[in-house]
Amino acid sequence: MNDKVALLGIVEILSSLSCGIAILFVTYRLMKFYAKKKLGLVENNLAYNILTAGVLFSVGYTVSGVINPILNSYRILSDSDISSWELIGSFVGYGGLYILVAYVIALLITFSGIAIYGNMTKISEIKSLKDNDIGVAFTLVAIVVTLAIFCGNGVELLVESFIPYPELPNGIGAFFELEVNEHFLT
Repeated sequence: MNDKVALLGIVEILSSLSCGIAILFVTYRLMKFYAKKKLGLVENNLAYNILTAGVLFSVGYTVSGVINPILNSYRILSDSDISSWELIGSFVGYGGLYILVAYVIALLITFSGIAIYGNMTKISEIKSLKDNDIGVAFTLVAIVVTLAIFCGNGVELLVESFIPYPELPNGIGAFFELEVNEHFLT
């Protein structure tokens, strides 16, 4: 059995579960605060609950895209000569940074989608949500989820740019860059 791979699996499960719960909890609390303080909505508003569900899904979906960059970071770190505890600490540190970046971007995408809808139509989404208009809620959810799907790969690439990849020898790196540039330029 490969101890480092087993350790990676255990750490990934525990960190994904704890981060997922924390992200959903914080996002739910932000939505609840926004509903109460900014919109004056009450608890039993179906339209707003539908919107909240969509926001939770889109934020969760966007943030889940950083799992592969976190794993790549772990694999690079596991090839170095550090102890298991240093490896876990590095994994949690890099993972926390990647998740924070993805979470902030996910919130920006989500609230941008809501703002865009308000600017595209003459409908006041705030008034519609207060009036419990589930049609507007579903439209907002569709916009927010679609934006999350479109932006997910970009968020993953952005986070992946933070990975401390080792330097390649000059000949290999130059050859790889030449191959990549030829591929994308043709």
